[in-house]
Amino acid sequence: MKLTTKGHYSVKALLDISLQPGYGPTSVKEIAKRQSLPAPYLEKLMIELRKGGLVKSVRGLQGGYQLALQPEQISLGKILEVVGETSLPLPHLQVHSEQVEDWVTLTIWRHLHQKIIRALDSLTLADLYYDARSAQALQGEQVNFIV
Repeated sequence: MKLTTKGHYSVKALLDISLQPGYGPTSVKEIAKRQSLPAPYLEKLMIELRKGGLVKSVRGLQGGYQLALQPEQISLGKILEVVGETSLPLPHLQVHSEQVEDWVTLTIWRHLHQKIIRALDSLTLADLYYDARSAQALQGEQVNFIV
């Protein structure tokens, strides 16, 4: 499995929103600035995340995007699913009856894939937030949070 730019930026944006009082709202421009992300691309991702039910948009002067769910309810697996990420391992592998080692390799990858899916579905924004905060504390960093 490879986390592409799309998946990485989506997770960074959602983590950023989770830091806001009441989990938002905050503007795409503010998120992009804090996380060093391209605002036009981030705006497209936020639309996908809104359609997927992970964020909601708030209109007005103090508007922007906010989490639609609590951070504990948003799994990494769901984020990646919403933005079209795949967790399929080596999709080019096929079973060939004459090559037993291909079957063995494919079986191993299938088992690993199931474990990866369970891990992605059990890891939440809240987990990522606390892991990042712990790492920052160990390094003696201040409150600024850049994923």
